[in-house]
Amino acid sequence: MRRIATSLAALAAVAVAVAGFAPGSSAAPAREPAAQADTAPAYYTLKLPAGLTIAKLVDDGYDISHGHGTRPIVVATPAEAKSLRDRGVLLGKSGSVYQPLVRAADATGTTYYGGYHTVLGHEQHNAAVASAHPDLVKLYDIGDSWKKTKGQGGHDIQALCITKLTAGDCALNSTGKKPKFVLHTQIHARELSTGELAYRWIDLLVTSYGKDPAITSLVDSRELWVVPMANPDGVDVVASSPSRPVMQRKNVDNAKGGCSSGDAGVDLNRNSNFQWDVNEGGPCDETYPGPKAVSEPETIAIQGLLDKIFRDTKGDVGQPAAADTTGVFLTLHSFGNDILAPYGYTNTDAPDKAALVALGKKMGAFNGYPTTTGDGGVGYFAPGATDDWLYGTRGVPSYTFEVGPDSGSCGGFFPAYSCMDSTFWPKNKGAFLYAAKAAATPYGTLP
Repeated sequence: MRRIATSLAALAAVAVAVAGFAPGSSAAPAREPAAQADTAPAYYTLKLPAGLTIAKLVDDGYDISHGHGTRPIVVATPAEAKSLRDRGVLLGKSGSVYQPLVRAADATGTTYYGGYHTVLGHEQHNAAVASAHPDLVKLYDIGDSWKKTKGQGGHDIQALCITKLTAGDCALNSTGKKPKFVLHTQIHARELSTGELAYRWIDLLVTSYGKDPAITSLVDSRELWVVPMANPDGVDVVASSPSRPVMQRKNVDNAKGGCSSGDAGVDLNRNSNFQWDVNEGGPCDETYPGPKAVSEPETIAIQGLLDKIFRDTKGDVGQPAAADTTGVFLTLHSFGNDILAPYGYTNTDAPDKAALVALGKKMGAFNGYPTTTGDGGVGYFAPGATDDWLYGTRGVPSYTFEVGPDSGSCGGFFPAYSCMDSTFWPKNKGAFLYAAKAAATPYGTLP
């Protein structure tokens, strides 16, 4: 996610359980207790006074995003909103962070916040899919989360490769004959919709094989890689308050120490070794890029996978990719209803900008998201991001999808779970299928 965020650690203190309702219950959700309502964050549009910039607010630690059409949005508690107004910023409340729940967390610990899957839920799903479809699915452990490397529990970073398996398919090398499409999600833990889209994508592929001719052909001819949980330790923190998720963005690396509860961690989407920038923030900031590039085990795992399965067709950073480059990479974030194409660390055009934007627009024809590059007009950049790294070092067309609007029940980081079936999946299913098809000739033209 090309999002700048500040820690809202106070949320952990107020994230107490709110009564849920069993599936099918017609009872209205309970009102939020007054004490919580007084401290709960909300989304606000911004109009800045002369002399104050979005970049300055980012540097000061405010949680800045942009809505559809590059409108700046800030996530702020009432106290933070007052501080902004004191600086002359005009705020317009555009929505609440939390949505009413219609059902409680699953007693098995596999879902939370109305139906979103926990890390355990994803791990069980991955194992079940691989077991049920051994002719279609290979499940890999590609590395460890930070907590696991420290012997504090944690998780494996898992990746699935889905194809009609024949000799040489889904190997951890770049010599396979089938073009590769990679869907990479929940690197920012609080972006709930992204992992759920990966869950549905996996199910679509394996349940449609042999039934839907177009999807069957796709599975026969492509390697369809999925990383559903790129930041599992962070997701554990988010899901630790099932009714009011914690706004954890980063991993949970607390090696530097000195940060308040919830503020420690490294922004994994600033930690790659492509345009890594030490100035992105300090250890307690939400965009802290780490003590050095590729300092985090999660980054090592993801870059390690992508480095193995994609060949380098680009050469020097300033050169375009080879015309015969194959593959497409999508990393899902929220929110903004945008498709962001390389580069995101600068407004200088990528060598393949025209082709990258053209493919972005074709995917956007399915979900209605516009395609932008650079800072998207908002005024801040994302050096060290995963998609820039893959395009910049391998030439593979790589994109960020920002899923969801900035307001309404489907807006923000914590949309109502019903939005998955009503909006997010219907809008993005076609875009994913098109991207996977385009992986054979991403710099060519598809109808």
